Amino acid sequence: MRAVIQRVSRAQVSVDGEIVGEIGRGILVLLGVSVEDTKNEASYLLEKTLNLRIFEDAEGKMNLSLLDIKGELLVVSQFTLYGDARKGRRPSFIDAAAPEKANALYEFFVLEAGKQIEKVETGRFQAMMNVELAGDGPVTILLDSAKLF
Repeated sequence: MRAVIQRVSRAQVSVDGEIVGEIGRGILVLLGVSVEDTKNEASYLLEKTLNLRIFEDAEGKMNLSLLDIKGELLVVSQFTLYGDARKGRRPSFIDAAAPEKANALYEFFVLEAGKQIEKVETGRFQAMMNVELAGDGPVTILLDSAKLF
């Protein structure tokens, strides 16, 4: 499972002009699921995301997590995180999970996040989405449950 973590002052996702998810200060997660992933990878990535110390403390150092600041979370499914463009010019998505599996693990991630975070918003799975954000920093972190980076 892969995630692009972006610290935001606000973010929203819309489908056909309708806002379907919107947060204030917190984290926007672009989440990709691979053919190999299970709930174990989803749990690992969620724990890492919620506890990642990327928010500034009183001294301006990144020492606080989303849990510490009681921030908000917007999770958007993005299968293209498993696009492999090493050969040719058209990415291969062979490592991305099939929609049924990807959606199940995406929903699991969101459900488990909601047990720890007061406000968790989402995009719409398999929809063409428009994501808008106000990056805070900017701070962008890449996470991979296989620890490839």
